[in-house]
Amino acid sequence: MTTYPRTLISSGSVYEPRVGYSRAVRAGDFVFVAGTTAGAPEGAVGGNDPAEQTREIFRRIGHALEQAGATFNDVVRTRIYLRHISDFDAVGAVHGEI
Repeated sequence: MTTYPRTLISSGSVYEPRVGYSRAVRAGDFVFVAGTTAGAPEGAVGGNDPAEQTREIFRRIGHALEQAGATFNDVVRTRIYLRHISDFDAVGAVHGEI
């Protein structure tokens, strides 16, 4: 198995050291971004607006990619989980913006 040097990329979230994860990890030429939400200690950024929450999520992911030396143009796959399928159109529209 090939071993790549790893670079851990932290978002500064208080939860990262508690549960032992990083927002992203760069391993060689690959960047792996952890599951990302709009959650914050004071509540979700964007409140109950799924489009605004999605924009915040992509802002966080974009920042992690930038720290890893990548951009959204380098992304080959995304995965979206919705709590309510009725949010599909709003979330999908923002996803289509990137």
